[in-house]
Amino acid sequence: MIDRIPSGFHPFVLPFLIGMIFVLSYCVFGIVRILWQLPKQDVRKFLLSLINPKMIVKNVWEIFRDCLIHVKLWKRNKLLGYMHSSIAFGWFMIILLGHIEVFLFVPNRIHMFYYPIFFNYFVAEGPDMTIQGSLLMFLMDFFLLIILSGIVLAMIKRVQSRFFGMRRTARPSLLNQIGLYALWAIFPLRLLAESFTAHISGGSFLTIPANWIFRQFLGNDLNMLPTWWAYSIALCVFMCVLPFTRYMHIPAEMMLIPMRNAGIKIRDSRKGFAKLQVYSCPNCGVCIDACPMSVNRGNLKDCTVYLTRQMRRGNEKRIEEISDKCLLCGKCHTVCQVQVEGPQLRIMERSRRHYNLSPDYSNIDTQPMTEIASHGKVLYFSGCMSQLTPAIGQSVESILKKAGVDYVWMDRDGGLCCGRPLLTAGRAEAAKELVHKNEEIILGSGADTLLVSCPICYKMFTEEYHLPGIRVVHYSHYFSELVQQDKIRLEKSDLCYVFHDPCELGRGCGIYDEPRKLIGKSASIAEAEKNREESICCGGSLGSLTLSFAQREEMTRAALENLYTSRADAIATACPLCLATFARYSDRPVRDLAEIIDAQSSSTQKGNQ
Repeated sequence: MIDRIPSGFHPFVLPFLIGMIFVLSYCVFGIVRILWQLPKQDVRKFLLSLINPKMIVKNVWEIFRDCLIHVKLWKRNKLLGYMHSSIAFGWFMIILLGHIEVFLFVPNRIHMFYYPIFFNYFVAEGPDMTIQGSLLMFLMDFFLLIILSGIVLAMIKRVQSRFFGMRRTARPSLLNQIGLYALWAIFPLRLLAESFTAHISGGSFLTIPANWIFRQFLGNDLNMLPTWWAYSIALCVFMCVLPFTRYMHIPAEMMLIPMRNAGIKIRDSRKGFAKLQVYSCPNCGVCIDACPMSVNRGNLKDCTVYLTRQMRRGNEKRIEEISDKCLLCGKCHTVCQVQVEGPQLRIMERSRRHYNLSPDYSNIDTQPMTEIASHGKVLYFSGCMSQLTPAIGQSVESILKKAGVDYVWMDRDGGLCCGRPLLTAGRAEAAKELVHKNEEIILGSGADTLLVSCPICYKMFTEEYHLPGIRVVHYSHYFSELVQQDKIRLEKSDLCYVFHDPCELGRGCGIYDEPRKLIGKSASIAEAEKNREESICCGGSLGSLTLSFAQREEMTRAALENLYTSRADAIATACPLCLATFARYSDRPVRDLAEIIDAQSSSTQKGNQ
């Protein structure tokens, strides 16, 4: 191959160069700005991770897997996965192959970073055409065809999203539409441009036949120039609008992955790592269908995709409305291919607002608990919601007695809240005061195990409390241990239960199997259509600050309909809030895990027979 244009330059590359310089400058500025907004310890942690060989390998693999192949999306929806990966990975391969072509055939042009993009215009096929050249051209045509198939699917999705299993998608803004149409134009224009020059620079199974067809009608080689200009302009338009559209998620996610792997956390909803997450949101709309609030059309624009959009625009009123309404069930985070932390962004937004709230726990006396509990090895904390559903606490106590466990019920007659509601309302400092007071009580109790029946409390104790020497255990795990140690024996009933995964227990703490194993030993068990990480929130979550009772009822009934698909006799759950919420509307019995175990268990301890 030889240079067709000795200078290696043509004015049509200028739009591409302008767009590339702009987007690179914007990204560099954005990275510097985000690092500047991070606390010094986070910057140090991040920079050290970049020189850690194991972390480098992990980062590269995850960027390849999540940004190019979209593995998470493939697992969730194969058609959507193919659509995204065909465009992302296909484009990456075309750029890579272009650089390989330049390196092999015109290495003196490798410093011209526009050369690989317009290789087929600048280079003519020589008489010494190599096997490598033929293979590269074949691969170029192959990946171009893959990309074009992805674009066709994207067009279909835009007009008929249900074909992809999506009831709803996010409505694109004007700039997003410009970026979208520019992206759709890039690769058809590339096909035209390379087809017009295939008789000069060579081609393969896609571009050579197209060239033959075009040359039957357009014999003048000058016809190639308008298509190369159009291709360059389309690239320029896409890159110039990219920072202000959903497509900013492409470079942002490449930064997000190494920061997340370095252990960086959201500390402010508008700065640093939070800002990076906002820009990493692809605005795909997958979270809309997943959100339990979407059963009411009036809530469709209150999902995470619209929160990140409003945070980029700085629309304070809408940011507050969206942040306050959310149930914080975590399902948007679970289904998000980028793992944008929608619930945490909302909590941090709530913390920006100030209220006259000054709780004082200094007068609470911890001595009575110390004197009572010092003789117990297990300290049982039922929590506020279990206090409102007393059957749970009574069943837990009954099981502990049957097993001969030495225990003390910490909040039998009322006690301090775990602090989770304060934390989710954005009152972090007030929650910390409550946490410190509870820590004093628990550490002074003499217990070595803190048993918790409420998943809301369990998440709080495991994530926000510092309790050295004390094991925090959820009652599903603890009861399983009692069965394994043969301290209680379970008999199987004729009932069939469907287990509802509470948000905080499942998505929040990753506990899915233990409750099912216990129920399976006590009765038959069935599965709902959506379960485990896809479980639908009951609608009673304390996370929302503004949802009306009527709106919550719609969500509860939708969650019940999902559970009814199993045709089970009764519903089982492991959350007092879910129990109380479902019980209001369910036409089938609703039982807590502790109630089921208590009803089907008998003691193996001689003193308790």
